[in-house]
Amino acid sequence: MAGVARTVSAAAARAHTRKKTDGGSSFLPRGMVKKLSIVLLIGLIAWSYQAIQPPPPQICGTPGGPPVTASRIKLKDGRHLAYRENGVLKENAKYKIVFIHAFHACRYDVLPVSPALAEELGIYILSFDRAGYGESDPNPKMTEKSIALDVEELADQLELGPKFYIIGFSLGGAFSWPCLKYIPHRLAGAAILAPVANFWWHGFPSNLSREAYNLQFPQDKWAVGVAHYAPWLTYWWNTQKLFPGSSVIVHRIDGFSAEDIKLLSKLSSREKFLAQIKQQGVYETLHRDMIVGFGHWEFSPLELDNLFPNNEGSVHLWHGAEDRIVPVMLSRYITQKLPWIHYHELPNAGHLFPYSEGMGDIIVKSLLLSNS
Repeated sequence: MAGVARTVSAAAARAHTRKKTDGGSSFLPRGMVKKLSIVLLIGLIAWSYQAIQPPPPQICGTPGGPPVTASRIKLKDGRHLAYRENGVLKENAKYKIVFIHAFHACRYDVLPVSPALAEELGIYILSFDRAGYGESDPNPKMTEKSIALDVEELADQLELGPKFYIIGFSLGGAFSWPCLKYIPHRLAGAAILAPVANFWWHGFPSNLSREAYNLQFPQDKWAVGVAHYAPWLTYWWNTQKLFPGSSVIVHRIDGFSAEDIKLLSKLSSREKFLAQIKQQGVYETLHRDMIVGFGHWEFSPLELDNLFPNNEGSVHLWHGAEDRIVPVMLSRYITQKLPWIHYHELPNAGHLFPYSEGMGDIIVKSLLLSNS
């Protein structure tokens, strides 16, 4: 018996097809898709965590690390500090000075003092690599206080005596303030040159610190803000390629004043030791400096008491009026609030004024002979 022909409409055919394919639009079961999404999320978090982690430091003297070529001392906590002696022999010195170097610098970047003046006055200058720089071991627990204690222990091991002078330049100037706070009994005097100011120090009027903060390049506002508010992102921020990091790290030339540009040629001799500065890792030098320099300090320089109420010593602050790296207005305010500090503002000078001809001698003579 012949079969009965059935006519199927197009709509019915489409409905029949949908029934066959429902639930089959993905090659993976729904439960597997959910698990895969979780795995991808965990992978993204892990990748992000890895991206913000700095690589381990290449510590001098360890297998695979840079060689030790400098004179070094071993600190109580086991770290080493590398140092360099300048001027007359320590045994013949009348004045002993510890120099605290700037950002992206090292023990070779010492204040230029003429041999003639060093001989005439009997000046010995001890410069050193701050923690992580050059051939000094990194300090993962570095704070503004630990820097001052490093200075004191270095002076003790080099037998500088009960009192010595300090000179700090730029960020080294900022780290001179903790010496005034934590080891004032060891200081015969201090010269603080173009000191970097932390915009978040207590005592600055909010409108003043905001004005100084806004004088920076936009990329520096971000870099400094990250170092202060999200220090754990500092390495990533200054190494990623999406946004520009610190202009100081990349040596943006238009950040210098006209006078600074004239002085850059005097720094050409730095080429021979430039590679040594951050050989143990950019995080242990530049980034950690930013985190500490712009972090949450235990004190503010604006709260300091007079170190020398009987004029047995003196503190001097020098700043160039045309400094485009570190705004002068915050140094002005500090010295207005601390009138016992001798303030020297140089009308046409930029940030690099200590390297101008004869300036090192002027600074040192002012420090050492101001009470004579």
